[in-house]
Amino acid sequence: MIDLTIPKKIRKYFPQDVEIKWDNLSPVLDELLNREISDAQELEQWLKDKSEVEAALEEDFAWRYIKMSCDTANEELVKSFQYFATEIEPKISPVANLLNKKLVDSPFINDLDQDKYFVYLRAVKKSLEIYREENVELFTKLQVAQQRYQATTGAMSVVINDQEYTLEQAANFIKDTSRVVRQQAWETIQQRRLLDKDALNMLFDELIAMRHQVALNAGFENYRDYMFQALGRFDYTPQDCYQFHEAIEKEIVPILKEQAEKRAESLGLEVLKPWDLEVSTTGKPALKPFKNGAELIDKSITAFTAIDPKLGQMLNIMKANNLFDVESRKGKAPGGYNYPLAETGAPFIFMNSAGSLRDLTTMVHEGGHAVHTFLTADLELNDFKHCPSEVAELASMSMELISMDQWGIYFDKEEDLVRAKKEQLQDVLKTLPWVAVIDQFQHWIYTNPSHHAADREEAFKQIYTRFGAGFANWDGLEPEFGNVWQKQLHLFEVPFYYIEYAIAQLGAIAIWKNYKENPEKALQQYLDALALGYTKPMNEIYETAGIRFDFGSGYIRELASFVKDELDKLN
Repeated sequence: MIDLTIPKKIRKYFPQDVEIKWDNLSPVLDELLNREISDAQELEQWLKDKSEVEAALEEDFAWRYIKMSCDTANEELVKSFQYFATEIEPKISPVANLLNKKLVDSPFINDLDQDKYFVYLRAVKKSLEIYREENVELFTKLQVAQQRYQATTGAMSVVINDQEYTLEQAANFIKDTSRVVRQQAWETIQQRRLLDKDALNMLFDELIAMRHQVALNAGFENYRDYMFQALGRFDYTPQDCYQFHEAIEKEIVPILKEQAEKRAESLGLEVLKPWDLEVSTTGKPALKPFKNGAELIDKSITAFTAIDPKLGQMLNIMKANNLFDVESRKGKAPGGYNYPLAETGAPFIFMNSAGSLRDLTTMVHEGGHAVHTFLTADLELNDFKHCPSEVAELASMSMELISMDQWGIYFDKEEDLVRAKKEQLQDVLKTLPWVAVIDQFQHWIYTNPSHHAADREEAFKQIYTRFGAGFANWDGLEPEFGNVWQKQLHLFEVPFYYIEYAIAQLGAIAIWKNYKENPEKALQQYLDALALGYTKPMNEIYETAGIRFDFGSGYIRELASFVKDELDKLN
């Protein structure tokens, strides 16, 4: 019998069952601040003790966030989340800064293994550099305000054919072979989004004002420049992002434009409208890879096991410990995520499945993140597990492609499997211009902080048009066109976290290319890279994975050509 329990990590420093309240935390943090350290060995022990406290706090916050996003209408869960955000975090932040100073000021810091701690110490020094006490209160206000996006969007539902659906569930109608059905569904969803357009615009204005003030307080001209430092983007600049956008426009947009023209021809349409982009050009109903959430989990475990039994075991452990919430329902926050549980060493997967191929992709994507969580669970310091998004998303996006060899588990018919692979590869290419749109939009938003909602809408339309505007005709749909950006959770909750998807998408294509040539070697390189966590610079992690950290035009052309060839093989 295989043991599926998760062994509880025994704390060696922080009391095991202490309730997370400031009165209980304060003495522990004071001890860390005041402890005498007389050599490098004691400094390392101090780092481990500090890490243990950080992991406990992270997991406590994780559960508050998870429970709230599973039921955004539950006031007690919202209050629990807000308690941490307003009563714990603001008090911890100044102490964390003092602990960082204690570390950097220690006479024994240079006696630490510089190779082992290089990445970590670099991040600590950057954190100290941009820390400002006056931002603590602003971060608290931001944390609470951002939660209003979840509450607003989680309450959205529509009625189609006299039945109520969440927006995720209703989106399945946009894949209907009847153009009338999918147009009505699309319009119904958009009208529901437009009902909250002004409220979300006002929320976003609040967020921009607070974020801009954070940047000014820290001595930056704008929030974009602040966030590049705060996110630890040591390996590329805003100018590199602009060049990346241009390369995507030049190399990817023409391929997608050509595909859109073929789509219109296959569907017998003069022009594609936004409700014509998801329906299958085969004239067949949308793919149904699973019946319900339980089946999605079980099939995914089987698929991961077929790639490598160790990977299937990871998802099995999660299932046995109720670490999934995958069904879409009213009152649940939108989107999907893999939330690492810092002490437990396993993650929680949250998503809104409604029986679609996109849900299958989301599951294997989050499953890739889950594998990453398990592989880094035993790294010595909690901070070693905090990977930059360019690495975290490499884990998930690579798994989307690696797992495709096992997608026969989700489909009984070969023709459905071929369709699923084609749609996935088309989505891989479609990801790149959308990421460029959202990233460039954020650059514009935060370098023009005094703009109004109407300016923002106009800027979005211009940027979206530059990258193909979804390769549909939006004539007569101006309000909906200008409001497309509001569906992107990242803009509200995790600003500037988006370009990473495109960088990681290129890396994932490169890993998949290696996997097709030598599955065993490529899989091992992928797992070895993930197991590093963030103990090496980003380019070294990519090299360990057997690929390059490169988003130049030539590399994009090479990888796009590979995907296009693979698509042609499926036709």
